[in-house]
Amino acid sequence: MILNQVQNDNCWKMYTLGLTLIATTDTVAGCERKPDHPELTENKNLSYTHIFAGNPFDRGDHVRRDEDLLKKMIRQDNTKLLPFHKLQPLVRREGQAELAWIGHEFLDSLPEEAGGPKFLGFDEDRNPHFAVDISAVEDPSGIAALAPGAAFEDGRAAATDISQEESGILAQARSNLNWHSQHRFCSSCGTESQSQRGGLMRECPKCKSQHFPRTDPVAIMLVYKGDRCVMGQTQARHDSTFYSCLAGFMDQGESIEEGVRREVMEEGGLEVGKVTYHSSQPWPFPASLMIGCHAEAISEDIVIDTGEMSDVRWFTRDEVKLALEDKLEGVSIPGPIAIAHHLIKAWAYETANI
Repeated sequence: MILNQVQNDNCWKMYTLGLTLIATTDTVAGCERKPDHPELTENKNLSYTHIFAGNPFDRGDHVRRDEDLLKKMIRQDNTKLLPFHKLQPLVRREGQAELAWIGHEFLDSLPEEAGGPKFLGFDEDRNPHFAVDISAVEDPSGIAALAPGAAFEDGRAAATDISQEESGILAQARSNLNWHSQHRFCSSCGTESQSQRGGLMRECPKCKSQHFPRTDPVAIMLVYKGDRCVMGQTQARHDSTFYSCLAGFMDQGESIEEGVRREVMEEGGLEVGKVTYHSSQPWPFPASLMIGCHAEAISEDIVIDTGEMSDVRWFTRDEVKLALEDKLEGVSIPGPIAIAHHLIKAWAYETANI
């Protein structure tokens, strides 16, 4: 593999077998929400910290292998726990919305099937933080009352109001708890597995198979050619005005650029040449990693996969700018919570390095 890297104060570029990976501070100018910690952008040359990214925790890999230490940490006075009920986090909305952390005292009242706390990591003061699934509790109001002014809320709605950092914590916690609830049994022999390493693994007590949380990579791309770009509408949204970037899950044994080209061909019948990486976003519904790219089309005739898409069409740059302002009749596009919004906006206002 030939790899060339150029780095300066504003951007870095990486070229690997036809994929251009670009992160640039220019991109931030095209986004509404800047990270709470700008040094993440300045020091690590990240293009943009999306909602559901920016988790500040030290995930504590060095302590995860000590099960006895983890059990002791759960009961420490400085330990903070974030309960989830049916994947809805406890959120406090007195002033600035925030995740509602509580102490460990309520754990003794939880039924055994709750599964126990899952270790998230340490904050900057070395306070341990855990997430715990209390879905087995029929009425969670008593636990919610432990944090005055808090209630269990939809994670997607809460993410737009809590801080950037807490949205990243929410993504980690929600994805991990959902994985545990969906993967209780060993896929090799069917025995109920046990959580290990603070929730970072499940191990089968019978056959000793080890199972790890999954993250599903998704290629999401804005296809463009000159002053036009492509957006599509899925069959699931055929009765709406919603249009967005083309996207699809990566296949096994497939590079990012191959995944982009395949998905664009499958959904829109277009051939793609240059693929440029923009940024990525964890998407904890349930556990995807959105890999955002711009893809330059080398053909123009759209052929729609009607089994998946109800419409795929070209839009002019001016039309896209109107859509970003919610002024394009009959067309609405994703809001700033989604990486698709920023891929579209970076192209429309020519802040993407493509």
